[in-house]
Parts: sequence; C-alpha cells; structure tokens
Amino acid sequence: MKCRPGCGACCIAPSISSVLPGHPQGKPAGVRCFHLSLENLCELFGRPERPDVCGHFEADPVVCGNERGEAIRLLGWLEQATL
Repeated sequence: MKCRPGCGACCIAPSISSVLPGHPQGKPAGVRCFHLSLENLCELFGRPERPDVCGHFEADPVVCGNERGEAIRLLGWLEQATL
C-alpha cells in the first residue's frame, strides 16, 4: 500500500519518542506533529532531521484502513494497546 497523499494520520495519532525539531521531548500521541503541513504532508520528508521511526513507517491496510479517519482510529488504538 502507498501512503494516501494528505492523510497525515501517522503524524498525529502515534507518539514519537525520538527528539525532533519542534518536539525536543518527542511527540505525544494524538498531537499533530509540528512538521505536518496544512496539506497534511511531512515537511521533513527526505531530510536528515526526520526521525528514523518516521522514515521506516510503511503504510499498510492493517494500520491505515480505507480512509484517513479510520487510520487515525487504528493508529490511536495501536498506540493505546502497546503502552
């Protein structure tokens, strides 16, 4: 599966424990990443500052569902289930 352009669910629902610009303590779950544009695109894509965890994320129907709202729910559920 390819990422849906303008989705950004993976930049909102899960926590990111890595330090990244704008999030010196990491990004809490459910908080929009500082680097997610208004068009829901990653402004760090392809840049060295982008956390490895973000670069290694692969879209999959199991976590992304069929649309953005479902992706946010599924990723949020996984976040809670793996605390």
